[in-house]
Amino acid sequence: MSEAAVHGFVRAGFERVREAFAENFTRRRELGGACCIYQHGEPVVDLWGGVRNGATGEPWLEDTMVIVFSATKGFAAMTLAIAHSRGWLDYDERVCRYWPEFAREGKERITVRQLLAHQAGLYAFGEPVDRHVVADLDGLARVLARQKPAWEPGSRQAYHAITLGFYEGELLRRVDPRHRSLGRFFQDEIATPLGLDLYVRLPESIPDSRLAVIEPRSPLKVMTSLPFRLMLSAMNPRSTIVRALVVNPGWSVAIDHERIYARNLEVPSGGGVGTARAIARAYSAFATGGRELGLGQATLDALRAPAVPSAQGFYDEALKGDVEFSLGFMKTCPTWRFGCAGAYGSPGAGGALGFADPETGMAYAYVTNRLDRNDGDPRDLALRNAVSQWRTPRA
Repeated sequence: MSEAAVHGFVRAGFERVREAFAENFTRRRELGGACCIYQHGEPVVDLWGGVRNGATGEPWLEDTMVIVFSATKGFAAMTLAIAHSRGWLDYDERVCRYWPEFAREGKERITVRQLLAHQAGLYAFGEPVDRHVVADLDGLARVLARQKPAWEPGSRQAYHAITLGFYEGELLRRVDPRHRSLGRFFQDEIATPLGLDLYVRLPESIPDSRLAVIEPRSPLKVMTSLPFRLMLSAMNPRSTIVRALVVNPGWSVAIDHERIYARNLEVPSGGGVGTARAIARAYSAFATGGRELGLGQATLDALRAPAVPSAQGFYDEALKGDVEFSLGFMKTCPTWRFGCAGAYGSPGAGGALGFADPETGMAYAYVTNRLDRNDGDPRDLALRNAVSQWRTPRA
């Protein structure tokens, strides 16, 4: 792919990002993708290129949207941050204060903070959950209330790959005076006010021609790219990571082979669809004081604060390594660095990433339709490493 095939702009001082983006196509097997960076509320990088559909060769356009899998967790966390700023939610309060039916099967003392930090032991479902259950929010709430933690809440950490968003969605429905779903709330309170092409609940009105078709990695490449302990765990169908990510309902529940992505279905941990521009714009509101969304300083301070570990630390039983989560976001940490100290966001399967860096007033987003590594994707790393304004994060 030639330099001329890269579209968009970069401000002076960010030329290396354009070079890295072009090299993603010529050296790092990019298919189609986009990168956007905001600084102090203004776009300084907005690039896109490649093809949205590898089978047809249709180009990736300025308004092409793509599913970002677990990067969606950041959008869900944004909705709860707004609820916190409005006084509807206390991160250190027990979940059952807002959702009485949750207080069953040993969940009575789980706090909102523990739930959002993947410390509740609710990483998988103990009964069948398919797309029909997911679509029925009242029925789904009853299923969620019946679940039993895998361990004493707060004692360990395990990535709630898919389930977390469903718990967040019901919690938000309980505290919102209008009882909106998380997807509806996100559209009303974040996407529409900021003018974003970004959805947690993709509507029927979005034409297929605007959506990028995902090209997955081969199962062999997926397995061999994993750290050894995680690879062994992923080979066990009863392991924590397989139960959390692959089955019941699994990461692919938001994919629709006839319409590319499922419509009118909310998967707040993995079904978000949008542009890199929209993701960066949303995080920019958080990185620059939050006034556009009515975010209070106490909320912003809480998001920047260090993550609180479980009793056994940050070791994640699903991911088989130390990872720091806080208030629904992933935090920059020694094993997964992005931005400066205090940065927060969420990566997605296959390479996507979005985050806010309050220390520099910057926000970043990268999206792609050719899935590669889930951690340390070389395309994303090349783009972030090209931004000289980010200093090495503090320990």
